[in-house]
Amino acid sequence: MSSTQLAPKVFACEQSFELAQNIAKAYGTELGNINISRFSDGEFQPAFEESVRGRRVFIVGSTFPSSDNLMEMLLILDAAKRASARHITAVMPYFGWARQDRKDKPRVAIGAKLVANLLQTAGATRIMTMDLHADQIQGFFEKPVDHVFGSTIFLPYIESLGLDNITMASPDMGGSKRAYAYSKYLQSEVVICYKQRLKANIIDTMELIGHVEGKHVILVDDMIDTGGTLVKAADLMVERGALSVRAIITHPLLSGNAYERIEASKLLELVVSDSIPLKKQSSKIKVVSCAPLFAEIMQQVQNNKSISDHFLL
Repeated sequence: MSSTQLAPKVFACEQSFELAQNIAKAYGTELGNINISRFSDGEFQPAFEESVRGRRVFIVGSTFPSSDNLMEMLLILDAAKRASARHITAVMPYFGWARQDRKDKPRVAIGAKLVANLLQTAGATRIMTMDLHADQIQGFFEKPVDHVFGSTIFLPYIESLGLDNITMASPDMGGSKRAYAYSKYLQSEVVICYKQRLKANIIDTMELIGHVEGKHVILVDDMIDTGGTLVKAADLMVERGALSVRAIITHPLLSGNAYERIEASKLLELVVSDSIPLKKQSSKIKVVSCAPLFAEIMQQVQNNKSISDHFLL
């Protein structure tokens, strides 16, 4: 059998093992074996337990903090390159460090560009990701980037709710493009929250642009960290007469007191993907899996087919 006919292999970073298992199952294969040796000081060394020579390999791992998650992805990419893999695809449902996408003040790093350089240097020949914090991060790479949208998995859920009088909302000005895209597909109205921050994760003031009275509001955003913005927006909308407020957020970072804030908020539910594993369960949080989406994209890339059908928005 020639090298071009060798079946691809799927491997998992530890932080995304469950998601990788689901992706592999949807793809119709099993996860390959990686052994990780650990030293007493915290250093670790991944090693492939099977040959990848001449094959396409997919390495699944979201790079949310800690930085060990990014380092693990880099080391596995480097191991695949040195093991003579033919194509090496970093499947990163959540692309971490993406909030540092520009110099917004003097003497700061552009972390997203640094991570892009590191991934390519480590050996990635292709990147797959979902709902980047900033679309322009694709331009940081010299390799192909498959940037798919979480709307592919979330729109069917919204439609399944069977709600009338839906209004899409963005919790800040930066997410207005995403909210408008959803509203165009659903033929609904849009409202935007305007906020001013004292510093990172601390909001000073928030105001609502648009009307929500008598509406079922659905907030959309790419990530939720501490939950402060989302909870404040939901509470404000209920005060302004919204019948219900849901949130659809792709990447559930959920740090600090996020879980407690969500439970105590006026949000009816928070719908997220499994790009990042939940730290704990919550009665208000529902998970919609992105595994079938990534499995299908991987199959189409392997078979040199278009993936444009997955760009609903």
